Amino acid sequence: MDPAYDPHKVEADWYSRWESAGVFRPEQNPNGPPYCIVIPPPNVTGSLHMGHALNMAIQDALIRRKRMQGYAALWVPGTDHAGIATQNVVERQLAGEGLTRHHLGREAFIERVWEWKYRHGGRISEQMRRLGFSCDWSRERFTMDEGLSRAVRTVFVRLYEEGVIYRGRRVINWCPRCHTALSDIEVEHEDVTGELVYIEYPFADGEGGVEVATTRAETMLGDTAVAVHPDDERYRGLIGRHLRLPLVGREIPIVGDPVVDPSFGTGAVKVTPAHDPTDFEIAERAGLPAITVLDEEAVVTSAGGQFAGMDRFDARLAVKEALADAGALRRVEEHRHAVGHCYRCGTMVEPYLSEQWFVKVRPLVEPALEAVRAGRVRFVPPRWEKHYFHWMENLRDWTISRQIWWGHRIPAWYCDACAAVMVALEAPAACACGATALRQEEDVLDTWFSSALWPFSTLGWPDDTPDMQAFYPNAVLVTAYDIIYFWVARMIKMGLHFTSDVPFADVAIHGLIQAPDKRKMSKSLGNAIDPLDLVAEHGADALRLSLILAAVPGHDTVPFQFEQVEAARRFGNKLWNAVRFGLRYTAAAGVPSAGGYPANPSPEERWILARLHEVTARFDELFEEYRLNDAYGLLYNFAWAEVCDWFLELAKAPLRRDDPGTVARTLGVVLRDLLALLHPIMPFVTEELWSHLVGEGFAATASWPAPPSYEAPAGFAVFQEMVGEIRRFRAEHGLAPRHPLQVTVADPEGIAAPWWQGQLENLAAVSPEWGTPGAGGEGWTRLVVGPLQAFVSLAGAADAATERDRLARAIADAEDLLAGVEAKLANPQFVEKAPPAVVEKERSRAAEVAARLAKLRAQLSDLE
Repeated sequence: MDPAYDPHKVEADWYSRWESAGVFRPEQNPNGPPYCIVIPPPNVTGSLHMGHALNMAIQDALIRRKRMQGYAALWVPGTDHAGIATQNVVERQLAGEGLTRHHLGREAFIERVWEWKYRHGGRISEQMRRLGFSCDWSRERFTMDEGLSRAVRTVFVRLYEEGVIYRGRRVINWCPRCHTALSDIEVEHEDVTGELVYIEYPFADGEGGVEVATTRAETMLGDTAVAVHPDDERYRGLIGRHLRLPLVGREIPIVGDPVVDPSFGTGAVKVTPAHDPTDFEIAERAGLPAITVLDEEAVVTSAGGQFAGMDRFDARLAVKEALADAGALRRVEEHRHAVGHCYRCGTMVEPYLSEQWFVKVRPLVEPALEAVRAGRVRFVPPRWEKHYFHWMENLRDWTISRQIWWGHRIPAWYCDACAAVMVALEAPAACACGATALRQEEDVLDTWFSSALWPFSTLGWPDDTPDMQAFYPNAVLVTAYDIIYFWVARMIKMGLHFTSDVPFADVAIHGLIQAPDKRKMSKSLGNAIDPLDLVAEHGADALRLSLILAAVPGHDTVPFQFEQVEAARRFGNKLWNAVRFGLRYTAAAGVPSAGGYPANPSPEERWILARLHEVTARFDELFEEYRLNDAYGLLYNFAWAEVCDWFLELAKAPLRRDDPGTVARTLGVVLRDLLALLHPIMPFVTEELWSHLVGEGFAATASWPAPPSYEAPAGFAVFQEMVGEIRRFRAEHGLAPRHPLQVTVADPEGIAAPWWQGQLENLAAVSPEWGTPGAGGEGWTRLVVGPLQAFVSLAGAADAATERDRLARAIADAEDLLAGVEAKLANPQFVEKAPPAVVEKERSRAAEVAARLAKLRAQLSDLE
């Protein structure tokens, strides 16, 4: 075993060995209960970012632990075809060649995208291997695979036949740059400082008029009415009268509609049915026409008269100038409001009246709501359920058609001879009218349509495959909260509708990575950190552990700090050195892969074995609650502060004896179980150390630790405190760690055990006498340790005056600290509003400081 921990060397070849041995396949445990996770498929165009690293680290920890517990554990990997994003990538390549997709034509362009996918699409899977993610690559999926494409066509056809999918003319979100429709949740709204323009619309039949307010002056060219609330006293008598549209001259009516907010602007709003979804609904109710004045490029159409051919933003300025010239512009006010932007390219989205394909959401929503209400799907943390309910209860029909070429082409065909529409799994040979000249729909489906089927399409649906029978429903979906609406809700709806069961039992939600600058980590913000760079510097294990420890359950953000990765790397080094130490004493007899716990351990061994049992039990409880941050925080502290800092030191003295007893065996099983518990999050270094310590099989397939319970020796915490107090005394007096001290211990309750003597010599470099050193006073100082008192002679260590000064400073510090804690506890707002656990922690802290203060005062009293 190398003397120094080198993560790059350790992580070089274990993955290929695991993969070659079939470790990641569920067939590894053929008789185990099934447990399945499907990976949230990253876009095929991308590379792993820090969000992926966290998300997949959580999934890998879950799947590796279940595998070690004997489950037939399956983690399905795959990638998403990412329609718009992938098409944009290939179109940029073509632009570099002086070409567009239209130069190639649809079929040749699709072939070009597939070529790009074959060349670059495997990048993410290689990065996932580098990070140690234990997916079953024999079951890797891609959303455009033939099997998944068949599932998509099957779902589309069935929903169409049920009347859930329909084609209609409605106002949708349109991206003028990507030239495609977007669903509501593909629009990112951001608050901007815009304007509220007040325009006078004159009556067509007399003096006066109505003043309306709008944030988009340019769309007034397409107005077909002005709407007011029917109960608004200011306008009730005007409903039915007509106005003349400024700059255009068209007569438009005043209509009453309850959707109008009387408090917005003047309470009278322009109605532009072709360019606002609410206005479109008003128009449908009032029987108004819709006039399109902005085209797919967001350029004014011929219906815009003198402004035709202008870009929308140029037209906005020109319309305001023309209104001012005509005397119709009353005023312009600054106005803060939310404006939608394309989630993919950031362009301002245009509401646009268009013929599109839609999914009726109402038939799908209620079963999906009931599944969560009934606990068939559980959100962790549960607070996300109310967000899910709010979203689902307010959904509008889903726009599923996209005006791009890369994606699942909608399986609909048009007959130009009779205008029939045919929807089928395969291309029909002829129309019912006999015509054979059929034209397939040009649009493709929203990428999220195929992603919504991911939990069951990846397992072979619509066929009733063995994987579908065994692994559906999935056990858990792990995801960040930002795609609950994009993806999670849709998977629940589709899973229930097509399999009559939920897609997964649990939805484990984690936060988004926050960069060191306290903003969301994002390429667009320029603060993204490549996880592979961190792996190159510190190793995959360090990155994985640092991310898990930073992901506090229930928090919306996961703060990333470079120091956390460095600390995790040091932890790996600590493990390495601990196992190297253990190998000196365990190599001869070996450490079994399971069991091997000693029957008659020494008191020191009973303490660590009892703690191992307690920590493992609590670790498992936390894991089942998806509190991985707490679980690995517990294990981190146990490994560092108890195994390494205490037990390894306690073991040194007996290991040096001719008859060390069972301490070598205990050391071996404790280190072995520690490696097994850590393996799901630090797979590489634990596998390497396992190969040296155990030497049999893989840590990845070892049995999950189940250490028996032991009764810890009484008074062990008092022993630890005594060692700490003696060490602190030396440190505060500037004495060397093994500077000779004369110590006498008074133990009125008989807590100390015979083994203390040797271990105090080993750990505190003192050989105490037991009893009382006379009356104390100038020659001694007293250390109060629980019911024990350790009298330390000041001879050769410090004089009484120096000791009194030290104690006085310590008392002052403790008094300040206690005052601060008590002030917090005296604040009713803190006690009533803070979580109970936080309040209890402060109370415990106050008690600890008070006890410490009492000890310090007693020590000072002895010297006065």
